[in-house]
Amino acid sequence: MDPELLERITARRAELDEREELLVKELAEVRAERDELAVAERVLERVSEQLANERASAAPAPGQVGGRAVMLIPHRTPDMEETLLPPDYQRILATVRQAAGPVMARQVGDALGIDVSVRSKLEPLRGKLVRLVDRGWLRKLPDGRFTTRL
Repeated sequence: MDPELLERITARRAELDEREELLVKELAEVRAERDELAVAERVLERVSEQLANERASAAPAPGQVGGRAVMLIPHRTPDMEETLLPPDYQRILATVRQAAGPVMARQVGDALGIDVSVRSKLEPLRGKLVRLVDRGWLRKLPDGRFTTRL
């Protein structure tokens, strides 16, 4: 047998053994990371379900006042449409949206045909505007004007 050929075979076998060790180590690392990702995925699913359940249980439901059903204003979520709001709140939102910029409650009342010179007619509108702010449908500026969410 040729000693040079035997030496080349031995060298190549050593190279392949080293490469095999590296691949075995890399495979172990890949499997460990894959297992960690599977655990993270299960935790994320569980937390997402819990958050969804909490949001569903915290969602406003129709209430009763004096034996009459009262429509509560739902908190705004990205997938929620304005059509879920009562018609008067939809008109308020449309009026604020159509304004050239931030508006005062008095301007919204004028646009809706409310007698804004009478405080007792303007305050319920202001309350509705604030309720829309609290539920995330509108934004109230520090100077008291109302505008749409960004």
